[in-house]
Amino acid sequence: MRHYQRLDDVHYDESSDTLTFTCKQEHGCASDLWFGREGMYLSISAQHGPLEIALRPRLRDLTTSLADLKPTEHLGVMRMVGTGQAHVELGLSTNGELLIRTSIIADATGHFAMNTILSSEARERLFEWLGITNTALDS
Repeated sequence: MRHYQRLDDVHYDESSDTLTFTCKQEHGCASDLWFGREGMYLSISAQHGPLEIALRPRLRDLTTSLADLKPTEHLGVMRMVGTGQAHVELGLSTNGELLIRTSIIADATGHFAMNTILSSEARERLFEWLGITNTALDS
């Protein structure tokens, strides 16, 4: 069973045009998710304490996938952006939360993944920053 870390606090750094998602919890949490634009790529850093997964999917592939997501109650199958060895899995819940699973796959013997979920408000900030309109969320 997967455990998702809920991220609901958003910080925008205007000088570097980056977004960082963390927890609002009283004691905080050790996880965060960072997004930065690099030309035709989007840098993604998923961190938990000293562990990090860093990915650079094509910006167009990621924004197209996010715009096309359909809300669902059961997220057994998520949209994958990247390659078979390094990818981001995306899912959208019916209440507007965005599941983001960053993964590095070794081979058939194992993988390393960070499971995060952005609150509805945090997801809205990400979509706004990326210039994404998802009409499935407007209904």
